[in-house]
Amino acid sequence: MTTRTRTESVDTPAGEARITWHPVPAGTAARLVLAVSHGAGGGIEARDLVALAAALPAHGVTVALVEQPWRVAGKKVAAAPKVLDEGWRGLWPALAAPGLPVVAGGRSAGARVACRTAAELGAAGVLALAIPLHPPGRPEKSRAGELTGAGLPTLVVQGGRDPFGRPAEFPPPTAQAPYELVEVPFGDHGFAVPKKADLSQDEALAVITGAVAAWLAGLSPRRARSGE
Repeated sequence: MTTRTRTESVDTPAGEARITWHPVPAGTAARLVLAVSHGAGGGIEARDLVALAAALPAHGVTVALVEQPWRVAGKKVAAAPKVLDEGWRGLWPALAAPGLPVVAGGRSAGARVACRTAAELGAAGVLALAIPLHPPGRPEKSRAGELTGAGLPTLVVQGGRDPFGRPAEFPPPTAQAPYELVEVPFGDHGFAVPKKADLSQDEALAVITGAVAAWLAGLSPRRARSGE
C-alpha cells in the first residue's frame, strides 16, 4: 500500500533539518508517529528505514524519516554527538505537531541520539536499529550506558553478525533498564544478509517490520497517549 509523502524543512540550532512524512492511508486512524533518523554513513534511503516507511502506515503509524542538518547540507562527515542531539531537539516540536505520541528512533548513530534524548523530550518509547554498541573490534569501548539509560520502553533490532555489536554482546535487561532485543539472523550493520543465508533479504526486512509493528502495538495506552 502506498501513502502520500510530503517533505518538511525545519530550522534547528544545528542548521536546517528535513522530515519526510509517510502518513497513514485515508480511512486509517493514526495512533502515533515513529520518527527515525539515519546513521553516520548514509541517509534515509537505508533499507530498514525504507521498509518501515512502507509497512507501518497501514498499521496506524505515521513514519517520519528525519535527515539531520549535516546531511541536508551535503556534508560527508557526520556532526559531533552534541550537535546531532541539538538538531534532534530542535526538530522535535515539528514531530509532535500532529498531536500524536512520538516514538523516537534511528539507525546506528541515529539510534544513539534517540536513546540520549528521548526521555527529556517526552517520547513514548525508543526504537534502536543497529545501535553501535561498540566500535568494530573494540568491545571494551562499550556504549551500553546510552541504551540502558534511555529510561523508556525500548526496542533494539540488531543484525546477527553486526560488527558494531552482536546480540549476544548486549547486557541483559533489568527492571531499571528494560528493553527488548530482536535479532535479524545473518544481518550485518545495514541488515544485509548473504546470498547463501537461510533467509532472503526480503525475509530479513520482514523480521524488522513485523517486530517493530508488534512492539508499537504493544505500547501501553497510557504511555502511547501521553508519552509519560
